[in-house]
Amino acid sequence: MLIADRMKKIDSSGIRKVFDLAAKMEDPINFSIGQPDFDIPESIKQEAIKSISEGFNRYTQTAGMPELIEKLSANLKHSKNTTFEQLMITSGVSGGLMLAFMALINPGDEVIIPDPYFVMYKHLVNLMGGVPRYLDTYPNFDIQAASLEALITPKTKLLLLNSPANPTGKVYTRKELEVILNIADKNGLFVISDEIYDEFFYGEDFVSPASLYPNSLLLGGFSKTYAMTGWRIGYAAGPASVLSEMIKLQQYTFVCAPSFAQKASMVALDVDMSSYVAQYKAKRDIIFEGLKDRFHLVKPEGAFYAFPLLPEHV
Repeated sequence: MLIADRMKKIDSSGIRKVFDLAAKMEDPINFSIGQPDFDIPESIKQEAIKSISEGFNRYTQTAGMPELIEKLSANLKHSKNTTFEQLMITSGVSGGLMLAFMALINPGDEVIIPDPYFVMYKHLVNLMGGVPRYLDTYPNFDIQAASLEALITPKTKLLLLNSPANPTGKVYTRKELEVILNIADKNGLFVISDEIYDEFFYGEDFVSPASLYPNSLLLGGFSKTYAMTGWRIGYAAGPASVLSEMIKLQQYTFVCAPSFAQKASMVALDVDMSSYVAQYKAKRDIIFEGLKDRFHLVKPEGAFYAFPLLPEHV
């Protein structure tokens, strides 16, 4: 048979199918994909144009531009209040997730994924021969300690956290994280923390799971915060033992993140996006006020999603 058996483990994303359908419609309102509705700030675009015009179009180091890694490390030390053994630049968070799963998952390894979840997670786990174990968080999207402990078996290897979360807008508090990570620690679990929406947080202080738990990998990026979705620029930070294997894999897969986007990301780190985030907070409030009396809807604390429970007759 021409097609590899592993492809039977994954399906095309329903979201992408809707996205393709929307592309054929005239001026649709597209709710099918996680993409900001504002454009990339002008200073970032100009740096990208300048880099391309000046010939900065070749491969960079596999792990990324050293100056970007250095600047990003300093930024994370300030924003996450922690330091990481090693950091690399990836082709978006999706690329980082792919590398992490390739480096960490053996066939049969179990990965706990809070449900509801970003559609990509289960397919990548399946592709690596892992076993997704879904942690039911309905109706309020909280992780209950007893439910988490009940899912853990001798085969459980990873716990995947996404905060702020797609598609619920859930953000874990420090108190919640301390309980969750204590369970992870007692059971020797490695935590992958997808924090791509970390700037879209509408509370007081965002707490990174990776800042509380050394045995973890932080995945972040520029796609959501700066609307650089098509430029495919992200990062991974964590233990050197894991990052070294991910960098090795990147040599033979993505090679490096786009060079012009890495240059532009140097400028992006200096851009104040607080006004954009404030606009999204206002939009969140409008959506919540408009839907809360008609549906069961947990108020999103971050990201740019609302996840109402539809009545059975809808």
